[in-house]
Amino acid sequence: MQEITPDLVRTFAALSDPVRMATLARLADGPATVGELAEPSALSPAGFSKHLSVLQAAGLVTKELDGRKHICRLQVEPLRAAFDWLSFYRQFWSDNLDRLEEFLDKPAARNNGEKKNK
Repeated sequence: MQEITPDLVRTFAALSDPVRMATLARLADGPATVGELAEPSALSPAGFSKHLSVLQAAGLVTKELDGRKHICRLQVEPLRAAFDWLSFYRQFWSDNLDRLEEFLDKPAARNNGEKKNK
């Protein structure tokens, strides 16, 4: 199992808000200005800026100045670490569901045999 690091906690905290999730989804399509990212959120510029700061602190977004525009880019490494952490649980649930399926199939096979004998 992967270690729970402060960086991983920051990544999941950043992903816990729909505005930040939508921002990352938009950045997956390519770089965008802060204004372009803020537009669909209906938040004030200051309100959106706080969300962007959380994403930056988690290392999910970088921001650079291009003239008068702030260009944001997605950084995937923290997402990769979160995916790796979640992969353990995907395997855990897959294994448990396989065992449950086997358990549920066994009584059905026994019951079918009993009905044939009657």
